[in-house]
Amino acid sequence: MTQTTPDQTGAARWQARYDAAQSTGRVRDADFTTLSGMEVQPAYGPTDGEAPERIGWPGEFPFTRGLYPTGYRGRTWTIRQFAGFGNAVQTNERYKMILERGGGGLSVAFDMPTLMGRDSDDPMALGEVGHCGVAIDSAADMEVLFNELPLEQITTSMTISGPAVPVFCMYLVAAERQGVDLGVLNGTLQTDIFKEYIAQKEWLFAPEPHLRLIGDLMEYCAEKIPDYKPLSVSGYHIREAGSTAAQELAFTLADGFGYVELGLSRGLDIDTFAPGLSFFFDSHLDFFEEIAKFRAARRIWARWLRDVYGAKTDKAQWLRFHTQTAGVSLTAQQPYNNVVRTAVEALAAVLGGTNSLHTNALDETLALPSEQAAEIALRTQQVIMEETGVVNVADPLGGSWYVEALTDQIEAEAEKIFDRILTMGGSDLTTKDTEGLASLVAENTGKPGSEWPMTRGILRGIEEGWFMSEIAEAAFQYQVALEKGDKKVVGVNCHTASVTHELEILRVSHEVETEQVAALATRKAARDEDAVRAAVAHMVEVARTDDNMLPAMLDAVRAEATLGEICNALRDEWGIYREPARF
Repeated sequence: MTQTTPDQTGAARWQARYDAAQSTGRVRDADFTTLSGMEVQPAYGPTDGEAPERIGWPGEFPFTRGLYPTGYRGRTWTIRQFAGFGNAVQTNERYKMILERGGGGLSVAFDMPTLMGRDSDDPMALGEVGHCGVAIDSAADMEVLFNELPLEQITTSMTISGPAVPVFCMYLVAAERQGVDLGVLNGTLQTDIFKEYIAQKEWLFAPEPHLRLIGDLMEYCAEKIPDYKPLSVSGYHIREAGSTAAQELAFTLADGFGYVELGLSRGLDIDTFAPGLSFFFDSHLDFFEEIAKFRAARRIWARWLRDVYGAKTDKAQWLRFHTQTAGVSLTAQQPYNNVVRTAVEALAAVLGGTNSLHTNALDETLALPSEQAAEIALRTQQVIMEETGVVNVADPLGGSWYVEALTDQIEAEAEKIFDRILTMGGSDLTTKDTEGLASLVAENTGKPGSEWPMTRGILRGIEEGWFMSEIAEAAFQYQVALEKGDKKVVGVNCHTASVTHELEILRVSHEVETEQVAALATRKAARDEDAVRAAVAHMVEVARTDDNMLPAMLDAVRAEATLGEICNALRDEWGIYREPARF
């Protein structure tokens, strides 16, 4: 009698799920063969012996090999190019170009005043308006930004954290004025304040007020806009600041666990709110390390969500992530080499199973992307998607001895970092003690998020500058290796002989600032000042209670209160956070 092995059982189970997806039209009608005509299977796995539960099959816990049994056969990743410059009119034109040329979604880049919750006429904004992203002062700018763009049909991501909630309110009001039902909106708001204290440094207040706003946002979206993801936990900025891949993975997932604890502390059901959490990772040049990082991320997240936090559904255990190629890997020297770097990084993201992707432009070390450079970046993704065949097989590197060992290794490094964070939070438990951690989570039910195990460690690490010092040390070690020549960068410390090619650089005129400030003055003159003052004052009153702040903030935005007016009122109420000096 032939005995069925665990692998054969898993293969049969996966095959049944794939067949069901195919029979209901969830597999794309495409030619899944190699360039020379050989047929390829939708996924490959072990056919005998013991299949480790840690690897599994595509679409099955712990999702090491991807979230869906169909891989990219069911749906390819979303091409989501990050863009924004000048004023809303200019950026709206760029968005239309991206969509017309095959982009699948939008990703908004804001200028520095907007990222810091300042209006364009604020003295601190002088010289910065529209220079590293689009200037947004009010809902009127948002209306122009998305003019003639079908918000009910496209997904929109907004990379902003400090003033994320008022900016999101402006997006909602712009959608209302388009006549869009807010309940159908889909997209992602970054809102990740932990990484601001850890790496990017674009906060407005101390952690507690920010976490209050994020909790309000999570509640509001869960009830009113279920498809919109209110949090995109970002490792990208951590990696760009100089962290290692393992640090990026661990710090980012720890932050994610902190937001899970925030949701639970609010009494939200984890199977309802966890699907609204997404992630944003960097894809750097070490090809296999990046692939292993993405696979480990899915596995760690699924295990913690199920075993520690009690998530029961697959969707609540899924780690969905957007990837951006590594801006820090690009060089000003021999900039055309950056096309190759970006292509390699994009391919790593795809082979790691990214859900959406931004590819950097070759000139981004020098300026915001020119239209030609932006198109090359877009076409890079399209070549990978349409010409290489990598979309035909789910997790094609699954089972590779090297990839699986590297996935295990980076997971182990991340777990060591989790243990350190838990220790800083006063816990004597480790990541291996999932039952103990789950019991601790249960004991904290009803308590503020800041008292939960991972959150305590994160806040302590921020307060003591631990995260920043760890990243600084990693960045220093890399720079030393670069200067010694131990790490090679073509065109920088090796193969430096080159013919000079001039690049056409996008330059944002200072007239943009003048025009933006003038437009803001015109809007302020035309509004009902008494209504603005009353709406902002009511918002501040709500901030003094435990009520959700979104309705009052939306009313302030509808009254044409500006971003700076809203943020300044909250600064007056909550104070300004100043990072302690460390030497």
